[in-house]
Amino acid sequence: MKDKKVLFTVQAAAIAAIYVVLTVVFAPLSFGEVQIRFAEALTILPFFTPAAIPGLFVGCLLGNFFGGAIPIDIICGSLATLVAAMISRQLRFNKWLVPLPPIAANVLVVPFVLFYGYGVNLPIPFMMLTVGIGEIISSGILGMVVLLALERYQNVLFKNTSYTNA
Repeated sequence: MKDKKVLFTVQAAAIAAIYVVLTVVFAPLSFGEVQIRFAEALTILPFFTPAAIPGLFVGCLLGNFFGGAIPIDIICGSLATLVAAMISRQLRFNKWLVPLPPIAANVLVVPFVLFYGYGVNLPIPFMMLTVGIGEIISSGILGMVVLLALERYQNVLFKNTSYTNA
């Protein structure tokens, strides 16, 4: 029992750390009205482990903080990631649906943060489109590449986690 808790914590921390690094290293692409956040490719990880839920939430929170986001962006963006990760975990029985919650959550939240928080003077529907395109690229396409690659090694990477896809 204790080993599972430790493994859960380590997986969550590793996911958070990778998310932060990818967000900060690629900061010029990770923020703004047209954004391709490569860290969003990790949003498929709830397919494999529930540890991805807190990992993605904390990673997004810290990535936004260290990336220089304003408080409303840090809070709302991270909560959108948390909700999306929880829904993605529920959709794990159809791998093709797993990237949809992060895409939808970001399309519905980020444009309002950009408009009201950052004062970006573009129509919200236009920003929904631009954020959506970036999210389709990062979560939908790159995320599915990651999912399909990890799926081949699922028994090795997640063999000691009896909670994967259960």
